[in-house]
Amino acid sequence: MRTFSLLAIMNRVLSIIVCLVLFSQLSQAQNYYEEVQDSVPQGRKVFFGGNMQFNIFGNSRFIGASPLMGYRFTPQFSMGLGATYLYVEREFGFPGQQTFKVSSNQYGGRIFGRFRVDAATFIHTEFETLNVELGSGVGDETLREWVPGFFIGAGMLRPFFANAGLNVTVLYNVLHDNFKSPYGSPWVIRGGVIL
Repeated sequence: MRTFSLLAIMNRVLSIIVCLVLFSQLSQAQNYYEEVQDSVPQGRKVFFGGNMQFNIFGNSRFIGASPLMGYRFTPQFSMGLGATYLYVEREFGFPGQQTFKVSSNQYGGRIFGRFRVDAATFIHTEFETLNVELGSGVGDETLREWVPGFFIGAGMLRPFFANAGLNVTVLYNVLHDNFKSPYGSPWVIRGGVIL
C-alpha cells in the first residue's frame, strides 16, 4: 500500500497548477496570434494588379489586358472589379456564304471573388461582360453586342517582395458561346501581377 505525505501531495498539486497556468498562457498566446493572422493590416486591404492574355490558335486570335482592383476582407477572401480590353481577329462563316475576317477592339468589365486555399493556391470566380463585334449574317456586315461570361477556376500565386506576386489562373466559362464569345474556347488561361 502506498502512502502519500502532505508535502508530496502539495508538490503534485502545485505542479499541476503551474502546468495549467502555463498551458492557459500558451493557449491565450495562440489565440492572440490567430486573431492577428485573421485580420488584414489596413494598408494591405486594397490591392491592384492585372492580367495579360492571348490566343494565337484557331479562328479567334486575341491579345488582351485586364487591370483590376480588389479588397481583402480577410487574408483568405477578396473581391474586386476589373476592366477588360481585347484586340480580336476572328473569322465568321455562315451557311451559304464565304467566311470573312473581323478585326476589332472589344472591351468590358468584370467583378470577381477569390478564396485563398493556402499561400500559393486560390479559387477564383468572376462575371464578365464584353462589348464584342460579331458577324451579322448579312454579307460581311457586323454588329456589336454585350456578351456575358461566368468563369470558375483556380490559380497559383508566386509571391515576390513583400506585397507582390505573379499569378496564373485557369478558368472555365460556363456561359461560353462558340459564336459570340471572343475567347476561342470555354477554357481561358491568364497570367498576371498582384501588387
